[in-house]
Amino acid sequence: MVIAVLILALSGCQTYAIPSPQTQTNGASPSTNVSTGKEISVFAGSASKPPLDEAAGLFGEKSGIKVYLTYGGSGAVLSQMKLSQTGDVYIPGSPDYLAKAQKDNVIDPSSTKIITYLIPTITVQHRNPKNIQTLSDLAKPGITVGIGNPTSVCVGLYAIEILDYNHFLTDVYKNVITQADSCEKTATLISLKSVDAVMGWDVFHAWNPNDADSIYLKPEQLPRIAYIPAAVSTFSKDKATAEAFIDFLSSQIGQDIFKKWGYNVTEAEALKFSPGAKIGGEYQLPDSYNSLIK
Repeated sequence: MVIAVLILALSGCQTYAIPSPQTQTNGASPSTNVSTGKEISVFAGSASKPPLDEAAGLFGEKSGIKVYLTYGGSGAVLSQMKLSQTGDVYIPGSPDYLAKAQKDNVIDPSSTKIITYLIPTITVQHRNPKNIQTLSDLAKPGITVGIGNPTSVCVGLYAIEILDYNHFLTDVYKNVITQADSCEKTATLISLKSVDAVMGWDVFHAWNPNDADSIYLKPEQLPRIAYIPAAVSTFSKDKATAEAFIDFLSSQIGQDIFKKWGYNVTEAEALKFSPGAKIGGEYQLPDSYNSLIK
C-alpha cells in the first residue's frame, strides 16, 4: 500500500508530502527508487526546462513516482492540455498563461504556487561581438534580432510589451528576422548564432554560459517582472500527487535546484533589478503589434 512520508525542508520548517514507494513484500525496507506504479504528467513552458528536468528526476528518486514532462511554448502546451483533456500539473513561463488557463477552467487556482521569477533581458552572443548595450541598439541597421512567438510564448509576449512600453517596437521589429515557438528555442537562436540578439530571460546565460551573455535593461525600462507558477490541472486524476510535486518544487530542495540554474526564487531578489516593476499581471498584444504583422 502506498503511504505518505513527510520530508522536512530546511527553510522555514516547510514540509511537503511525497508518496513513498510501495512496501516490499519480502519485508525489506522500501527503496526510494522503487516504482510505486504512480505517474503524473506535467505540461510546462520551456522557460523552466533545465531545473524542472533535474527536479522531476530527484522527485522520482525520492518517491518512485514517474514524472512525464511535456515542454513547449506556454500557450502551445496549454492548447495540448485542453485538446486532450489530460495533464496533472501546468507550469507556464509567466502568469499571463496561468490567467488564460484559469479562464478556460484548466487549472485549480487555489492550488497555484509561485516557483521562481524571471527577469527580461537582452541576450547576446558570448562576448557581445556587436557591442549591443541598450534596447535602442536593437534598432540599428545590420543588427538581427530574434524573439519568441508572442502569441504562444511567454518570453515573446514580454518582448513585445517591453519594446512597446519603451517606444521601440516599430523600430526594433524591422530587425526581427525570426520568432521561435518556445523559450528554449529562443535561447537556441543565440547558441546557433542565428541572430545577434534575442529578447530573452536572464537565465539564458546560465543555460548556455559559453554561448550567451545577458544585457540587463535599465530598471525603469521594465514594466513587469515575470514569475513561473505551477497549478494542479482540473483534468488530474491524482490531485494529491500533483500537489506533492508542486510542493516539492517550492520546497528548499526544489528552490535550491532553481537557484543553481541562475533563477531568482524570491520576489525581493527579482525586484532588485527593477524596484518599481509590477510582479505578475496579464498583458494583451497591442494594436501596434498587430499592424506590424499584417
